[in-house]
Amino acid sequence: MDLKSLFKPSTMAVVGVSTSQDTHPANVIYNKNHLRYPVKTFAVNPKGGIINREILYKSVEDIESDIDLAVIAVRAQFVPGVVELCIKKGVGGAVIISGGFAEAGNSSLQQYVADMAKEAAFPFIGPNCLGIYAPDLVDTFFLPGERIIRPDKGNIGFVSQSGGVLVDQMVKFAGQGIGLSLGVSIGNKACIRETDMLDWFEHDPGTRAIAFYIEGFNEGEGREFIKKAGRCSKPVIVLKAGKSKKGIEAASSHTASLAGDYRVFSQIMNQYSIAEADNEFELTSFCESLSCYSKAMDGNIGIISLSGGHGVLAVDGCEQHGLSIPGIEQKTMDIIKEKLSPEIQNIVCLENPMDLTGSAEDSDILTTVRHLARDKNIDCILALLIPYSPGVSADIGAKLSQVAMNEGKPFIAYVPNEDKYKMIIEGFELNNIPVASSVEGAVLMAKALKRYMPC
Repeated sequence: MDLKSLFKPSTMAVVGVSTSQDTHPANVIYNKNHLRYPVKTFAVNPKGGIINREILYKSVEDIESDIDLAVIAVRAQFVPGVVELCIKKGVGGAVIISGGFAEAGNSSLQQYVADMAKEAAFPFIGPNCLGIYAPDLVDTFFLPGERIIRPDKGNIGFVSQSGGVLVDQMVKFAGQGIGLSLGVSIGNKACIRETDMLDWFEHDPGTRAIAFYIEGFNEGEGREFIKKAGRCSKPVIVLKAGKSKKGIEAASSHTASLAGDYRVFSQIMNQYSIAEADNEFELTSFCESLSCYSKAMDGNIGIISLSGGHGVLAVDGCEQHGLSIPGIEQKTMDIIKEKLSPEIQNIVCLENPMDLTGSAEDSDILTTVRHLARDKNIDCILALLIPYSPGVSADIGAKLSQVAMNEGKPFIAYVPNEDKYKMIIEGFELNNIPVASSVEGAVLMAKALKRYMPC
């Protein structure tokens, strides 16, 4: 099935718009897209009439224009009739917001809609979902626009069985400066499933890394997903819910999925080099790191800090997450010491982790990163910057980015996420260098590069 109409629509019909309830999900979706997005949006209600001086069509068939995407927000029992009309009209695909299907024990109704769509090669997202958020193009979430925190357009494709988890993750992405290429809440996934989304993102030039929040699969589907993810040319990150007995029960009641044996699923993901995030915090860090670097590493970390305490925290974190802190070659340390400012040559520690002290200046940090990157013992550099140090300028992010890109080894920075340091953070982000807002976050970004080992 061709999914372009779903994810890159030019026209959209919203079915179920109310003439009396402005807060109805269909009204929220219609108003938001009609007023704020470039997609041409039409409202549909069997009563017809006028809404906000625009035509309220009685049926999708009455709309003169071709329709790429239909958003269906009517009661579950009316969904089959709407889908049938969409197929007759030649609509490209649908998002079925409506609940009351398999998650509520009404599996036969869901299967009826799925069979009808399959026969007509009519793709749809859902039911029981929020649908699609494509930055600057379309937003089918039935959430008021002023309440949503939207990440900028970027290169992460995110697919979630839970709409709430997707919205929450968008908040985290925005706070961390991570951009989305596309966010999709697939809900009960009666038609479009994770494997379909893998195919879409694999060929989407705007996506560099693919993330999933997964509650469960149909019988045998998990293995198919893992095999396809393992063959994918782009990094795949998975946050799996339903790990405990109670979690499995909750997942089944939420989207009617089979959660299965988590331990087996996790082991197979590891065999197929899929980066499994243990929690939402890891998922955010993994996404930022793997959207910048897709080359795996063995996990030998070189740490540079302007504070001895930060270096110790980073070492503890690396040890906890299976990353190594190797010794630095003596010739590397000798070259760095020779080139450092005379004022700090005798007070720095150039063992790993390297402590340049709070007296270091930009040139000292640049020199250290440049030569540490050339050390054969080091796969990845963590630079823990203390931006309130007097010798650190607001340009350090841009300067270090250039050094890192020239040397060609993965480089990850830590800078406190404060407006005062925004120029430093942007210096990294604009050059596609991952920057964490905590030391632990920086360690997790490095962990992602080890967890993801492409075939």
